Formats: sequence, C-alpha cells, structure tokens
Amino acid sequence: MSSETAARIVADMTAAMKSRNPLRTQVLRGLKSDLKYYEIEKGSPPEEEDCLKVLRGAQKKRRDAIALYKQGGRADLVDKETAELAIIGEYLPAEFSDAELASVIEGGISEAKASSSADIGRVMKIVMPKLAGRAEGNRVRTAVADRLAASQAANGGA
Repeated sequence: MSSETAARIVADMTAAMKSRNPLRTQVLRGLKSDLKYYEIEKGSPPEEEDCLKVLRGAQKKRRDAIALYKQGGRADLVDKETAELAIIGEYLPAEFSDAELASVIEGGISEAKASSSADIGRVMKIVMPKLAGRAEGNRVRTAVADRLAASQAANGGA
C-alpha cells in the first residue's frame, strides 16, 4: 500500500494492537482489508484518492447501519457503529461547513444557470467534483434543493 493514508492505517492498527484496544484494532483491520481488496481489484496499490474513496464507502456503510439500528431500537449497536464512524473519520479530510457548502452551491447554481428544482441534477454535476468528497451527497442534494426552492419562491414560483 503506497498511499500515506494506507500506511498510517497500518501503523495505527499496530499501535492499537499493542495497546490492546479491540474496537480500534477491529476497525483498522477492516479498513486495511478493504484497501487490500481494492488493490487486488484494481491491480495496483491504491493512491491517496483511492484510499479516501474506500474510507468514504466504509463511512457510508456505518451511517446506513446507524439509521437502520435506530429504526430497530438497538441503541447498543448505534453506539458501536458511531464509535467506528468516529475512528474512520480520523482518516478523512474535514467536511465542509454549512457556509463553505453554501458558497460552493451558489457558484454551481450560477455556473449551471439553474432556476428551478428541475435543475438539481445539473447543479450536482458541477458541485460534487468541487467538494472532492468533503460533504455527503445527500447533504449536498438537500442543500441544493432547498436553495433552488427558495430561489424559485423568491421569483414568484416561475
């Protein structure tokens, strides 16, 4: 594994094993395994962006599991998944704040010349690459839809 993030995961996993931290060891072993599977599938060591993609996938799995466990009333599993999510989050870049996200969305709306909620897809195609995985897709889509709905209402429901 050639990327800085992958090397950090391996080093931190070793440290977690030595300090006898079972949850951290388990999560980092899983991430290392996910990266190895990605490497085998791709046929070459994962680059930094590949590692972030794998980590975002693991993060999404945990978020989905948390939502399901909340529906099922399993607070114990929600806590476990939340702890795992926090460990994964240590290896990802910080998410955009609401203000930063709004600024990027405004630029995307202007660039797409969007005026109604029918233009959400065009705005998303412009905005998502600029966010480079530093904002969850559902959060971005909701913010774009809200902004376009507000714009449409301000223009008289055009």
